[in-house]
Amino acid sequence: MARLKLEFPEDQYCYSTQLSVRATDINAANHLGNESMISMISEARALFLFEHGVCETEADRTAIIVTDLATTYHAESHARDQLLFEVGVMDFNKYGGDITFRITRLRDQTLVAMAKSGFVFFNYTSSQVVPMSDQFRAKFPKVNWLP
Repeated sequence: MARLKLEFPEDQYCYSTQLSVRATDINAANHLGNESMISMISEARALFLFEHGVCETEADRTAIIVTDLATTYHAESHARDQLLFEVGVMDFNKYGGDITFRITRLRDQTLVAMAKSGFVFFNYTSSQVVPMSDQFRAKFPKVNWLP
């Protein structure tokens, strides 16, 4: 079976934040659990959007929703580890794109995980995917576009 390989251009990261691994994030194998990593990725995404002035749900009930998430793990992480989440955006299309993550343990610069989260803009009033707004696009002028 083919393995997933995530690699992103260095210049696409445009935000970083630190999150701590809590004792409650540890699984039975005594390391950061998958479900907790997904929660941390979601938190890093929310902080990234907030930092760039993006409301996750607009007044017209248009929201950014996650369509998929791929994660590759490279090393374990344990309670009280400080993790650096570097976040970027890439591969925009008419309706959305990808948010990327590189997660590194700060104390020794070990790569812990890579992740890529697809997103689209969705209007909850019409229950339809809608085009990306010009205001959102303008926040990331260097992002590549896919047809």
